[in-house]
Amino acid sequence: MRGRQRVSSREHITAYDKGETSVRLLNGKPSWRKSLRHVLVASISSFLFGYHLGVVNETLESISLDLGFSGNTIAEGLVVSTCLGGAFAGSLFSGWIADGVGRRRAFQLCALPMIIGASMSATTKSLWGMLLGRLFVGTGMGLGPPVAALYVTEVSPPTVRGTFGSLTQIATCLGIMGALLVGFPAKEIVGWWRICFWISGIPAAILAFAMEFCAESPHWLFKRGRRTEAEAEFEKLLGGIHVKPAIAELSNDRGDEYDTIKLSESLYSRHFKVMFIGCTLFALQQLSGINAVFYFSSTIFKSFGVPSDLANTCVGICNLVGSILAMILMDKLGRKVLLLGSFMGMAVSLGLQVIAASSFASEYAAMYLSVGGILMFVLSFALGAGPVPGLLLSEILPSAIRAKAMAICMAVHWVMNFFVGLLFLRLLEQIGAQLLYTIFASFCLMAVIFVKKNVVETKGKSLQEIEMAHLPQEAT
Repeated sequence: MRGRQRVSSREHITAYDKGETSVRLLNGKPSWRKSLRHVLVASISSFLFGYHLGVVNETLESISLDLGFSGNTIAEGLVVSTCLGGAFAGSLFSGWIADGVGRRRAFQLCALPMIIGASMSATTKSLWGMLLGRLFVGTGMGLGPPVAALYVTEVSPPTVRGTFGSLTQIATCLGIMGALLVGFPAKEIVGWWRICFWISGIPAAILAFAMEFCAESPHWLFKRGRRTEAEAEFEKLLGGIHVKPAIAELSNDRGDEYDTIKLSESLYSRHFKVMFIGCTLFALQQLSGINAVFYFSSTIFKSFGVPSDLANTCVGICNLVGSILAMILMDKLGRKVLLLGSFMGMAVSLGLQVIAASSFASEYAAMYLSVGGILMFVLSFALGAGPVPGLLLSEILPSAIRAKAMAICMAVHWVMNFFVGLLFLRLLEQIGAQLLYTIFASFCLMAVIFVKKNVVETKGKSLQEIEMAHLPQEAT
């Protein structure tokens, strides 16, 4: 294009800062306290996500006995994995739902199938009833995480957005551990598994009810042309003196494109890069083997004589501790540093498991290397590879396509999750633990290279500054 030159991202942000930073400095930083309660309510959806992931771990044996499919590994596998199919569908449509009815109503729609599905599972007398219930629950599980990532990103002050984003990961860990604790009596008390499903209806109902009193995303309201309502929500979230600067930033965004950009445009032109980063991050997250470790860690522990209850508890504690550390460090070290350290730590821990599976390690050494490697792997994952991709993606995606593009990237996550879980045991049998863990470690190292080359730090920046960094405009 003759007579035009491209302005660099750094120059564009510097120009933007000169116009807006003085206003922000005069008004000071928004308090995190105002938005915290809204984020905590949104995090209930992540708690439910974790609970339903873990609810069948301790109860599957008693479920199979009561419903008459004990010993049928295919049926047991379907009970565990049917929700993944529902989650894929829920995540695929989450963007259209979040953009169509708003973030608050999307949360309530997320809670509804979880209540219905849990009730169906709790009252069913057959395998098909259980599978249908799990399918309903899965749609809510797929809808919740992308909407939570969008909502938390859009209602949080920039200075604590990473910390608040980590709360959703902590809530997921608490959900998994909660399901584990609630499920312990299932092997002793007949029919206890039904109580485990009924219990999940309580936080789902709380989410649906409490969202009535939470703020709607002012970003969504502004893009819908409801500026006055957006100002009112910003006042709830940030305080009155921060409303004008926040609205001014939104006004500088390319809001006029909101209704004209089609999702197909995200696959090429200037939107391709951020879509590529998002999809690749989620793919590498799953190709690291994390869900294979989560699903089958108890089997590995059991081979060394460690009870499954203790194994699941240790894995859950490591996941929770790592998530808490990520929350503390997210807005201090930044997203990119945590991602690099996380994937590198996962590669090292997988290396320990490769050594444990080799003929060089004694049985005693193999036990410590394998068990220690698993716990280190989970801890490393929770420090960055777990919480960062969802948060980072909701930050770097342009507002015009944020919800729908997030849905596509989360669908990639679920597809990769499904295939890793499906092929893990077969590959373990055919190529052995050494080669399989080496492949997983290779993907972790690929992720380190990819993050170092492609991911831009977003710590402390407003969403509009981040969008300018990834989508530089042209100037005459």
